[in-house]
Amino acid sequence: MTTAPTRSDRRVSPVFLGIAAVTAASGWAAWTGFADNPGFAVFLFVTAAWIVSLCLHEYAHARTALHSGDISIGAKGYLTLNPLKYTHALLSIVLPVLFVIMGGIGLPGGAVFIERGRIRGRWRHSLISAAGPLTNVLFAVVCTAPFWLDALDGVPDTFRYALAFLALLQVTAAILNSLPVPGLDGYGVIEPWLSLNIRRQVEPFAPFGLLAVFGILWIPEVNHAFFDAVDAILRGLGVTDFDTYWGQRLYRFWLGTPDIPTING
Repeated sequence: MTTAPTRSDRRVSPVFLGIAAVTAASGWAAWTGFADNPGFAVFLFVTAAWIVSLCLHEYAHARTALHSGDISIGAKGYLTLNPLKYTHALLSIVLPVLFVIMGGIGLPGGAVFIERGRIRGRWRHSLISAAGPLTNVLFAVVCTAPFWLDALDGVPDTFRYALAFLALLQVTAAILNSLPVPGLDGYGVIEPWLSLNIRRQVEPFAPFGLLAVFGILWIPEVNHAFFDAVDAILRGLGVTDFDTYWGQRLYRFWLGTPDIPTING
């Protein structure tokens, strides 16, 4: 018999706290210029912060499911923010990080396993799926706050560029994961409203949805159109193409340390 989550089921995992500590330490190094290689500091900061956002994305799914009726969530460890507890740690963490390293794109990962049979009401099912992308939206708003609040005075250029690149990852993840493609959260939002016959026909394609999106993005015309849209959103939030370019350039420290352009002195 499944019981409601206990206090230990909700305790934040040391694994997540360790990742958060790496984020804070590398962010401090990028801010202060403490590291000999600023690109490596940016790499650690953005990668760790990206993993934190992935954990929060999955936590949002789990927490919403818990309040919607799936009390089995606690026993699965999803409320601890431990990425090792995910049903598909490879899809949820490893592949998204590889995509960032390879192409500078925040491709979403796999979702936590939710016992949908415990949940009543189509709106609740849709909200559970929407909770993940909405977390990426919130993360993007936080990352870009210094830009749209015009509060960049005193922010070191290296840290500014790192925030801009991290924001780009969040925006790309929010957009891609909102697509109505089987296997992604966007499809999960509309799935409860589809007929049973359509859902059965689409179900076999769900495991390949993520790979299909990644493959389509390799088409130059699609890639350009997609990133034009991303850049437009970021510009609306005060982040320029210049900021994101240098953020990604610093992130790829293995290509050599560039001469960082100075904005704030």
